[in-house]
Amino acid sequence: MWWIYALLSALFAALTAIFAKIGIKGVDTDLATAIRTVVVLILAWGIVLFKGSSQGITGLTKINWTFLVLSGCATGLSWICYFKALQLGKVSQVAPVDKLSVAIAIVLAVVFLGEPITFKTAAGALLIIAGTFVLIF
Repeated sequence: MWWIYALLSALFAALTAIFAKIGIKGVDTDLATAIRTVVVLILAWGIVLFKGSSQGITGLTKINWTFLVLSGCATGLSWICYFKALQLGKVSQVAPVDKLSVAIAIVLAVVFLGEPITFKTAAGALLIIAGTFVLIF
């Protein structure tokens, strides 16, 4: 079941790149990111309220809060850089290079989370890295 959500994530990420490229023409990318963030905020809280998940907020620990805030900061910085890259470059180049995050996440998961790395995972990460360099140079 996880892979269905992962594929949907990939689809929506692809649509994000296309919609953003069209939407940021002649717009400051920081402003565009702020608008996008407000939309995500409203959508996310709407889903939480619709599902009745909001009562779970009282059970969050300091560690939960700390790392969710850090994750939010990383997301915001990622979006700001992504929008600027989209404004300056082609979607066909920016979006794939952005996916270098997959290889970086694999490395960080091994180093910081102790996740095992298989030959298949390592090979996939190396191919992503190689593809990124092909697109950049």
